Amino acid sequence: MKRIALLLIVLLSFTTNAQVVNEYEKYPVFKACDSTVIKELPACFKDQVQAAFKKEFVLPEVVVQDEYIGSMNILFEVTKEGDFKLLYTKATYAELKEEVEKTFNSFPKVQPATFDGKPVYTQFSMQVLVPSLEWVGQSSENMIANQPQNKLEAAAMEYDSLVNLQKAELEQYSSGLNIPFTHQNYARFDANMNVLGNNTHTSVKPYDYNTVSKYYNFEENLKSLQKEKTTWLGKKFWNEHLLSIKGKDYWFTGDIVADLQLGKDLQSDISSTYNNTRAFSVQGGLGKKINFSATVFESQGRFADYVNAYAESIRPDGGNPAIIPGRGIAKAFKTDSYDYPLAEGYVSYRASDMFTAQFGHGKNFIGDGYRSLFTSDAASPYPYLKLNTSFWKIKYTNTWMWLKDVRPEATVDGAFATKYMATHNLSWNVTKRLNLGFFESVLWTDTNNRGFDINYLNPVIFYRAIEFSTGSRAGNALIGLSGKYKVNNNINTYGQLIIDEFSSKDIFGSNKSWKNKLGYQLGVKYYNAFKVRNLMLQAEYNQVRPYTYSHDELLLNYGHNNQSMAHLWGANFREFVGIAHYNYKRWYGMAKLIYGQRGLDTGDGVSYGGDIFVNNDLRPSDNNINILQGNKTNVFIADLQAGYLINPSTNLKAFVNITQRSFSPTDVPEGFEKNTTWVNFGFRTDIFNWYFDF
Repeated sequence: MKRIALLLIVLLSFTTNAQVVNEYEKYPVFKACDSTVIKELPACFKDQVQAAFKKEFVLPEVVVQDEYIGSMNILFEVTKEGDFKLLYTKATYAELKEEVEKTFNSFPKVQPATFDGKPVYTQFSMQVLVPSLEWVGQSSENMIANQPQNKLEAAAMEYDSLVNLQKAELEQYSSGLNIPFTHQNYARFDANMNVLGNNTHTSVKPYDYNTVSKYYNFEENLKSLQKEKTTWLGKKFWNEHLLSIKGKDYWFTGDIVADLQLGKDLQSDISSTYNNTRAFSVQGGLGKKINFSATVFESQGRFADYVNAYAESIRPDGGNPAIIPGRGIAKAFKTDSYDYPLAEGYVSYRASDMFTAQFGHGKNFIGDGYRSLFTSDAASPYPYLKLNTSFWKIKYTNTWMWLKDVRPEATVDGAFATKYMATHNLSWNVTKRLNLGFFESVLWTDTNNRGFDINYLNPVIFYRAIEFSTGSRAGNALIGLSGKYKVNNNINTYGQLIIDEFSSKDIFGSNKSWKNKLGYQLGVKYYNAFKVRNLMLQAEYNQVRPYTYSHDELLLNYGHNNQSMAHLWGANFREFVGIAHYNYKRWYGMAKLIYGQRGLDTGDGVSYGGDIFVNNDLRPSDNNINILQGNKTNVFIADLQAGYLINPSTNLKAFVNITQRSFSPTDVPEGFEKNTTWVNFGFRTDIFNWYFDF
């Protein structure tokens, strides 16, 4: 059977020596090469492509101004009809990519390549230096496809075409996949996202690779971290995904995920703490518009005493002993541990550069700080639908969420109560320094079989108006304002203001009404601090008044799975956070200091406004409501972590962590141990934030 192959010529530069060409294989032919003998066609084709490229290509102004020196990698095709078709460009600047596309669109039509006298398409790649536009490298040639002669032969070759696969190690960096959101991971490229003049929107997280790759070179970073390994096991452990497959219109990677920790709470009678998480994660793409990711976790663990106590205090109805904060419902494991399985995943669709949609089971975060007063990732994962619309200097995000209330009083016939939450967040880059954000959210319940209320599907209407039109007790609406100001390329400030009960006479009055349900955040980030490369310092202050996020209706609190959907302390607190992140090659370090004061309930049946799940009708009075009322508690947490990035493709790390916690209520319960020293070390695939600072 005859096999018809396409030529993939890597024009990293064409060699000046003529290649031996089979008499039945013929390169694409420019008009200027009509009289050229067949063995010299490759050199003539190369010369004509270079000449056409240099003639049409114009260096973008931003490249000239930045005095950029680098290169571009270009993959293109000559079709069976003789047209040039650009397939892919890797370049630091989006303007370079646009100019390459414009240049190839201007190329003339040529005679297509032929095999055995029949037209075939050919693919070529080349590397071009910037700004000189010279072509560099070593030429190579590879047969990559087959051209069947008839339908029977095509059917016989169908299986072979499916198994002719390549590795997909770098596909994710140009995809619509989420970058796993951890504060340590995002600190690596946060400075790039906040350069003066960037039209970036940094409040809605997680980001996707396609967006961040415009400002941060993931491939270059990965290359700089590679270890020279020759064995399959060495490559997979230190550098690569476990599974990596790429076909013509699809790709996927698969990895074993682990979080193996062993530690000791030095004030506890328990011999040790541990976490044993095993998981499998798969991600990939179908065509150019669809991406997907899924991770299935199986976990057992036992934590520091204060974490165990909190997990059990928010346990669900039905007999399960705990909810692991940030993860999910746990069942008993052995005599003093928890078993908490979990699955997360999503499908993303990029309709265009303006519109993207994502449906999944996971978490979302809105804000530029360590905490968020709008939507945080501190609670358990939940189903959601998210739409992003980007144009001009605007990014508009709509998110719809399906939440659960798992308290005994909210459970009916053994089924947890369902409630819904919808948010709008509009981010506007007013100038190259100033960004403003406008946020609103609403929660409603399934009361009277209301279900997912179609009123809240409107992506642009004001939720407060809908809440009023459907009945003042039909939902709980909040509004917020955020801002960020870039002082320079190294310093930016940010903030949030949340308003739960908008009543101007109470907010601006002097009677300290309980309806004055406000919270605010102020923060600053300092990149490459004190001229130390990759050192990021962050300081943040958060304050939320009593009864914010709570409600007098059973289910209309701002919570899910007995955890806050905003700040994990709930309400009625003040908090200062100081954080330092540092990266050097594969090494990293993090230091975090938190000092705060909380107003907790005293157990006398009165709500002092800190617990968002308690009916705010149980307040002591309507006026003279003060922040930190109730059992005033001082909280101090110092957290130090150092580690080594084992595999940059999977974000597998080895680490050691030391946490010192002091929890000092004014009214101390009998037998209460207020101090904790928790030492922990292990291996972790770092793909989500896990908060133990409460």
